[in-house]
Amino acid sequence: MAGTINKVILIGNLGDEVKMHYFDDQNCVGRFPIATSESYTNKQTGEKITNTDWHNIVVRNGLAKVCEKYLTKGDKVYVEGKLKNRQWEQDGVKRYSTEVQVNEMTMLTTKRNAEPSNTIQQTEPPAAPAKNTIVEEENDDLPF
Repeated sequence: MAGTINKVILIGNLGDEVKMHYFDDQNCVGRFPIATSESYTNKQTGEKITNTDWHNIVVRNGLAKVCEKYLTKGDKVYVEGKLKNRQWEQDGVKRYSTEVQVNEMTMLTTKRNAEPSNTIQQTEPPAAPAKNTIVEEENDDLPF
């Protein structure tokens, strides 16, 4: 295989409200953390142990506006995107961050007025509605 792939799929709960930054009339970025958890039982002690990982999520433009409008802390979401590493210097100290740049999201549970399981993709403009098509089956005398 000669190619490479950078794809992330997460299902988790928002740890905070969506923080928006508007650049101009058409461009904006939304940021929020989501938590993913994994639980297991320690075989020696019988104690249930839960490990939680936090992920920095970045959404852009139309998808960011949807997130701002419908998502709130605690909501469960499914996100797909790619990992992006950033580096900057603050007060003479190098800082690093790994983010998930999301291009598709499904709201699994929301506290605001939204229907669950709404899938939103980062595509602009919206696609035209599909036309109804009828496909006729071939009659080929095959027994199966």
